[in-house]
Amino acid sequence: MFPLRTLVLIVSACILAGCTVGPDYSRPEAPVAEHYQALAQRRVSEPTHVATWWKGFGDPLLSQFVSDALAQNLDLAQASARMVQTRAGLGAATAALLPYGSVSGQAARAGQSVETPLGQVVSSTPDYNRYGNSYETDLNASWELDLFGGLRRARQAALADYQASEADVAATRLAVAAQTADIYITLRGLQTRLDIANKRVITQQQLLEKIQLLHSKGLAPEYQVHQTEGALAQVKATVPVLSNGLDAAMNALDVMLGTPPGTHRAQLASPGAIPHTPAITAMGTPADLLRRRPDIMVAERHLAASSARIGVAVSEYYPTFSLNALLGSATAVSGNNLFTAGASQSAGVLGLRWRLFDFGRINAQIEQAKGQEAEALAAYRLSALRATEDVENAFSALVNRQTQAVTLTGGETALASARQSSFIAFQQGTTSLIDVLHNDETLLQASDARAQAQTESARAAVAAFRALGGGWQSSLPGEMANKPG
Repeated sequence: MFPLRTLVLIVSACILAGCTVGPDYSRPEAPVAEHYQALAQRRVSEPTHVATWWKGFGDPLLSQFVSDALAQNLDLAQASARMVQTRAGLGAATAALLPYGSVSGQAARAGQSVETPLGQVVSSTPDYNRYGNSYETDLNASWELDLFGGLRRARQAALADYQASEADVAATRLAVAAQTADIYITLRGLQTRLDIANKRVITQQQLLEKIQLLHSKGLAPEYQVHQTEGALAQVKATVPVLSNGLDAAMNALDVMLGTPPGTHRAQLASPGAIPHTPAITAMGTPADLLRRRPDIMVAERHLAASSARIGVAVSEYYPTFSLNALLGSATAVSGNNLFTAGASQSAGVLGLRWRLFDFGRINAQIEQAKGQEAEALAAYRLSALRATEDVENAFSALVNRQTQAVTLTGGETALASARQSSFIAFQQGTTSLIDVLHNDETLLQASDARAQAQTESARAAVAAFRALGGGWQSSLPGEMANKPG
């Protein structure tokens, strides 16, 4: 027989050496550019707020809604619950590396049948009692020796899964804050446009009344009446569309806040100004996204977990040893004798499990684990590319929408001056009221276009903050992400 002392020495040496099969993980390179293309076209300044970027919009109600959403949103509650689950999985994987102990005990009373062959024989014994008692209590301990690192690789995978769930919570927080801000800005833009549309309806109605009066006196052709009626109908048709969009935005905001639709309708009934677009900085290079964007961190941690699971699969090539011990007391005489010297019992077992003739299935499991790692690697690199794309698109939209808003604001100012000049001319009798009303309509059209541009500019700023990862910073040190332990 193989000497027990020699086996213990081998086991101890393997434990101290820390043998761990499978690949050691290191964070791979991701395909990112050296700088952002959109930012090369225009310099943007440093924002006032980073972690609480929504405060940069200067709207207290917006900040309140974002804070409420971060406290009440149900998507975020689900993400937090998933993190609790993965934390429990990490605890279980950690516990698997440690010895396991349990205490068991039983007291039993049994009756022997006298109709069986055994019962017929023993029942003929003098003073036979067909009923008997038994008592037993044991302390059991077992320990699976992780000689080749399968359990340690499993713990690495569980740790990476937990870190991914932490990053997923951060990603959900960022998404909830951005969606809440986007909905609120859209809502304020729709309110502004609805107010402009109602003014346009009034202007077109006044214009139609004047042209109808002129037509009744033979001073305006009939087609002008029909043209004005058609223009009035077109303007009126925009009102229900804008109202429907406004209702949908209010309902969506309530859901983001974790409340039934209609909860905040009264609070939002009074139209508010469209939040102004804050200044945003580049906040580093595309390579910084790998440390800032939580969705990239999720993908990278999933990759680390899949790499560790290759080691779990490879460890099945090797034997698994376990130590088991029992210390207890048992008696069938009386409970008073349970802990006496004669009732004591003990056992020690060195266990071995080896899938020696199952290598074909192990090979398949390893290939499956490698395929999952390759898939996770592609997902990680794709997430980095898409993150850079998000930033490029967001900053391009921000720059162009801001330019559009500035241009339309200047045009609106010019049209307002033209309208004022036409009104003065009307008061002096050198032009007609119809010209004034036409100028009013043109000015309102420009105001509507400017409101749309301001709304889209503010929404582009939200998209830029979200694309840059908001104010979230990874709580995982870089060395933790690279170490296999």
